[in-house]
Amino acid sequence: MTIEEIAKELGVSKSTVSRALSGKGRLGEETRRRILQFAAQAGRRAPQETARRPERALCLGLVIPADVYISATPFFFFQDCMLGVSETASQQQCNVMLVHGARNDVSHIRALVESGAVDGFLFMRGMEDDLILRYLSELPFPTTVTGHTPYEGIIQVDSDNEAAAESLVSLLIGQGYRRFALLAGDMDFEVNVERCRGFFRALERHGIDRDTQYVYQNVTDLEDADTIISEALVTRVSCIVCGDDILCTRVMSGLQAKRFRIPRDISVVSLYNSTNLQCFTPAVTAVNISGRRMGETAAKQLIARMQGRPYNEKTKIDYEILFRQSVGTEGRG
Repeated sequence: MTIEEIAKELGVSKSTVSRALSGKGRLGEETRRRILQFAAQAGRRAPQETARRPERALCLGLVIPADVYISATPFFFFQDCMLGVSETASQQQCNVMLVHGARNDVSHIRALVESGAVDGFLFMRGMEDDLILRYLSELPFPTTVTGHTPYEGIIQVDSDNEAAAESLVSLLIGQGYRRFALLAGDMDFEVNVERCRGFFRALERHGIDRDTQYVYQNVTDLEDADTIISEALVTRVSCIVCGDDILCTRVMSGLQAKRFRIPRDISVVSLYNSTNLQCFTPAVTAVNISGRRMGETAAKQLIARMQGRPYNEKTKIDYEILFRQSVGTEGRG
């Protein structure tokens, strides 16, 4: 009996039958048992009765966000994270397949799952209402995300972005800063939501009315940053809080082009650090999180799950606040 005939009889795909008969690829135990039982009854030998082929190395699908090369995307984090993943996979003798991850397009991921081409996925960013992560959670299929997701069974490796934002803004308030402008990127991404929550928590903790602050969300066009800079200067904001290093780079470049003295005229901080921010004069105060370490940890946990070994479903990576010269020793209210 052919694979096509078995698939038709059982109402499953040919690739599902192929994975069950070969013993390779991810498949539910009940589905595998049903196919093998039917195949045996139909006169087709189960995989343990056939000559075994050499086992292939596990393959990790590393999902690169589709917008990674857009100028408003924090590219340095993805670069560092990829380095951590590739080094760990190499040590564990696991192959890495780069996968293009279009937002909420499940078709490509589904095709890779059904073909058995990959044994697990690692996503370098989590979204709210992420259809792809929901699909993989429902299968279930070994999946890790560097970030937060509400879906069951997805391994999460993240830093406490909310606490980091709250800590940095609280320190600024403690130095006398009272009037802020917050620039946050695409609010579909959990990391930006968390950073905004941390900013507002710091204000609430110190009794500062959020309505007196200037908050700009969904800043994805860097040209908008120039307009925001002008507004911040007119309203006499004392500190611009940038959601990530890309926004901060644009803000610092814009202020210095206008010959503003940082931090004498206005202070600038970033809720994510990169080498860019250290190269400015003055260097920028920022929250530092190791993207490389996050990638290493995410890959280790995912590979452990793919190999059937114990793994941690949730891991938090430490952060630190790097105080540099972009903030004055005494804030201005």
